[in-house]
Amino acid sequence: MNNYDAIIIGAGSVGTPTAHFLSQKGLKVLVLEMRAASGQGDNKAAIGGVRATHSDPGKIQTCIESLKIFSTWEEEYGFDMGWKPGGYCFPVYEEKTEEVLKGLLPTQKNYGLKIDWINKHKVAEIVPGINTENLRGGTYSPEDGQVSTLLAPIGFQREAQKNGAVFQFNEKVIKYELKNNKLTSVITDKKKYSAGVVILANGADAAEHGPLLGMDIPVVPDTHEAGISAPVKQFLAPLIVDLRSGPEGKTTNFYFGQNREGQIIFCYTPKELFIGTDRESQSEFMPIIANRMISLIPRLQNLLIRRVWRGCYPMTPDGVPIIDFAPEIDGLFLAVGMCGQGFMLWPGAGKNIASLIVDKKPIISEEANNFFRYDRDFYAAKKEALK
Repeated sequence: MNNYDAIIIGAGSVGTPTAHFLSQKGLKVLVLEMRAASGQGDNKAAIGGVRATHSDPGKIQTCIESLKIFSTWEEEYGFDMGWKPGGYCFPVYEEKTEEVLKGLLPTQKNYGLKIDWINKHKVAEIVPGINTENLRGGTYSPEDGQVSTLLAPIGFQREAQKNGAVFQFNEKVIKYELKNNKLTSVITDKKKYSAGVVILANGADAAEHGPLLGMDIPVVPDTHEAGISAPVKQFLAPLIVDLRSGPEGKTTNFYFGQNREGQIIFCYTPKELFIGTDRESQSEFMPIIANRMISLIPRLQNLLIRRVWRGCYPMTPDGVPIIDFAPEIDGLFLAVGMCGQGFMLWPGAGKNIASLIVDKKPIISEEANNFFRYDRDFYAAKKEALK
């Protein structure tokens, strides 16, 4: 009864869609989650944006696949995940930022992303009330959108369970058994299980499993704060990424959007990262984010903020996920280090993982898939920059 084709550790952004796509291919799947339900880790801390506007081919193609899945989910399965189209816009106020974003366009377009540079008048049209002083223009990708971070895990779990997948909650993995570098069993605080393949997809907790497996899992979490307002009349279709220098140099970017309920949901990346998993809110967050929001769109000054929270970005050294078989351990697949983009990557990543395990090939190009390899040089970009 405790033997499975695949065991997935973690029922979050990557684990639940992977369970769906593996069970859809006919595998007997078990999902082990130490929390009480799916999506209760850092998945629910995401603001729900789904974009393919990345700089590396792996993320671009994976997120294009995610967008296809999210945008057609209700039509295919009859379950509303809260999909809201509207795209992503990166307004630009500085010449250097314009050069960087325009420099990415050839790669983004080459790998299938629908995106273009738009002038400042078009930016002002799609972002009503934006501060136009020194506005140079921006990039706009109309096929991006957003999804409910609370509904999406439910949708994937339901379909996985329809196909026979088993979800075990409040069950923590405490040990792995290996024989001749083959992963044979997973032991929890309740039971012992075995499977042909084990997929590690447990977000910020991934590195803690390295010692249990006798290997290095280069994932270090840092925390980012987010918040949400009371609902206001719909006026903002796209999600916005603001790359201006933040107040007092404390932030590197700020991103926000308006969900289907009319609430403004927002987050920022602090310049000095908060390493670790401390999810207690910082007192400086709202004053800093309020200044940024009002300076970009002055009409937001009257927003009523309902709550704030913090969640983890499980970071790899190069900011690119690891989606690959572990070379040292037969039967172990790593789906870790989503770098704060797990929610937008997850359906495409889950479908790709299922294809790699069952069909022995990726759904994205081999070149793009190689960006996710475990045995890559995580510091190659830094070395190149130092030359």
